[in-house]
Amino acid sequence: MMKACEIYKTGENEGKEKHVPEIEICKAEGKSGKDIVKIIVGKEISHPNTVEHHIAWAQLMGVKENGMVIDLGKINFAPSFTEPSADFHIPLSEFKSIIATSYCNLHGIWENSIDL
Repeated sequence: MMKACEIYKTGENEGKEKHVPEIEICKAEGKSGKDIVKIIVGKEISHPNTVEHHIAWAQLMGVKENGMVIDLGKINFAPSFTEPSADFHIPLSEFKSIIATSYCNLHGIWENSIDL
């Protein structure tokens, strides 16, 4: 039986890393002084953005000190119209780590994470 963790790919699976969601943090620059977490897919090397090959969505999750995982948001991208990046306004002080995932319609689910 396959486990969910076996379908997630990381930068170790791809040399060019154009599928891996990059995570950037801008402290206290968001609404109401919240932190901005940016997810960018294809930051260094652009990912194709055609109907045949594109990033369909990205998701952000936060892990609290007690291990609870909070779904902070998900965004869908329209191929050829929307670049695969998103900003989330979040109080990062409530989390010990952040996990970003993205889905390529041809190459599956990719993940990245950072400890805060």
